[in-house]
Amino acid sequence: MAAANYSLKVNRELLDPNFESYRLSLDAIPSYTVELDAAVEELKLKDSQYTLEHMQAFGMFNYLHLDPWYEDSVLFVDCEGRVLSLTVTLDTALGKPREVFLMNPNSSSCEDRLCASLSLTSATWAALSDGTGHLHLLRTSKRGNGSLNKWEPLFSESIGDPFVILHSVSHVDAGVHSIEVLILRVQKDPEETKGSGFFVGLEWITVSNAHEKGQEKSYALTRRRSLCGRTVPHYAALEPQGKGLMLASEKPFTFTHLDGRPIERPKPEPMELEKTDPIYVWQQSAEDLTVCVRLPQGVTKDAVQFHLTAHNLSVGVQGFSPLLQGQLYAAVDPEASAWFIKDNKSLEVTLQKRSEGALWPELVMGDRRGELVMSDEQTAQIHERLKHLTSEELVATSDSDKPPCNSQELEDCDGFPDDCSSLVHFDGETLKSTRVVNLGSHQYLFTVQSDPTQMPCLCLRHDVDALVWQPRPERPEHMWEHVATFNALGYVQASKRDKKFATCAPNFSYASLCECLRRAFIYRQPAPVETVLFNRRQGRQVGQVAKQQVSSLDSDRPILGFRATDERLFILTSSHLHVLKVNND
Repeated sequence: MAAANYSLKVNRELLDPNFESYRLSLDAIPSYTVELDAAVEELKLKDSQYTLEHMQAFGMFNYLHLDPWYEDSVLFVDCEGRVLSLTVTLDTALGKPREVFLMNPNSSSCEDRLCASLSLTSATWAALSDGTGHLHLLRTSKRGNGSLNKWEPLFSESIGDPFVILHSVSHVDAGVHSIEVLILRVQKDPEETKGSGFFVGLEWITVSNAHEKGQEKSYALTRRRSLCGRTVPHYAALEPQGKGLMLASEKPFTFTHLDGRPIERPKPEPMELEKTDPIYVWQQSAEDLTVCVRLPQGVTKDAVQFHLTAHNLSVGVQGFSPLLQGQLYAAVDPEASAWFIKDNKSLEVTLQKRSEGALWPELVMGDRRGELVMSDEQTAQIHERLKHLTSEELVATSDSDKPPCNSQELEDCDGFPDDCSSLVHFDGETLKSTRVVNLGSHQYLFTVQSDPTQMPCLCLRHDVDALVWQPRPERPEHMWEHVATFNALGYVQASKRDKKFATCAPNFSYASLCECLRRAFIYRQPAPVETVLFNRRQGRQVGQVAKQQVSSLDSDRPILGFRATDERLFILTSSHLHVLKVNND
């Protein structure tokens, strides 16, 4: 199945060409704080984890996990190995996060340990990595009823080097329950001699119920599919039924192994270019031309068929097709031209130009079987004539009043990666890409789970706006649907130099950015104003206003987690969980 190039189709009805700007609102945002009993487990990168890939995958990790199946419920892991859950029903009575699962305390002794990661697979299942290479699949029962029963591990195995979980889904086929888990590793490449020496490995793991002899609690690993790439993917998610995979990354990923066995890809046969010596060699000066035509072995002067006029040339051997025949590039003087056989191997022809000075680009019009040999003097002359097309400056300009443009002086929002970003859909059976979207300048901004039964949405920058796309794998012809727009958010986020996380509400009522320390910015969708406002410049009434709000935490600790629900914004530091009441409706 060959990959088809695809383009994202923007819904024009969701764009607002008349959007002006966000208006700063000084309305206070109610903020509540929960002090944690133990610090959040934060990974400190080691000296050996020095690459950009390590920083993107682990250094910028979001330690707070939103439960999309239950409203206003978040989870995180503390330094004691406890998985803690907090469900907010009343902001003024938050209570303490409650323990739902305890990891093996010996896991902290692993030398190459990564941060623990969690994925809420379904309403009753969760996937957990302890950061040492162990995968735990946990039956959670219903998590949002307030009882917070202890989670029951039904699968716990070591599956190799330490990893983090990117996504997981649960489905039932033919009565067999399966859980699909997508994990990420940054691994050393022993064959890499250039660059950092590391590569990004993704592994798609399937764990299924044995479903034999009433063993409903017996789960085993049934399939492993490995991918390899050079950058950490911006977006990575599995289809709800486990039939496909979607990736958005700056560099491409390819499947390399299936159940531990290398995948053999048919290599395209290289094109064999027929290498033939030129039939003739020619050189020229301002006054004449010299042509040397190869002749068959043993040809005598009597067998040569030579015909020359002012505009045409024909060279051949009796009994054979002409070796060189056609219209000359320009006129010659037949009376001043001559030919002779040289060393019984070639016919040498001297042609006198009628118009001196101009160099010919070709001898016979349309004939590419010859080779032009140029002298050093002619080569130097050509370089001198073309010298004005090159410059020692970074970007030359003919206007002396304006300095040349230096691409290093461009702002971050004006530059894009050298490698073209792409959004790819892979088929789970053939392991081949079926749809490829060239993202080009559409910078990735963030991922949000709007509907837990669907794949996560991804938000991309289009010009100055931020557009949210919902994957629809069940509709191959329209696989990505434009479902929401945040006006000018693409431009706004580019100006936030200290931005760490970005997200939005599942109902797309607002988007939010946070910095590494303290501050969070909230950008609301345009809403009708209660009073009459007029735009004095344009002389028209303003019916809607988009508000911007800023919240500053009473904390000097780095922000480790950042999640949004329809009503609240959750911000996690190493010692506190902050809850901001964004919407009161």
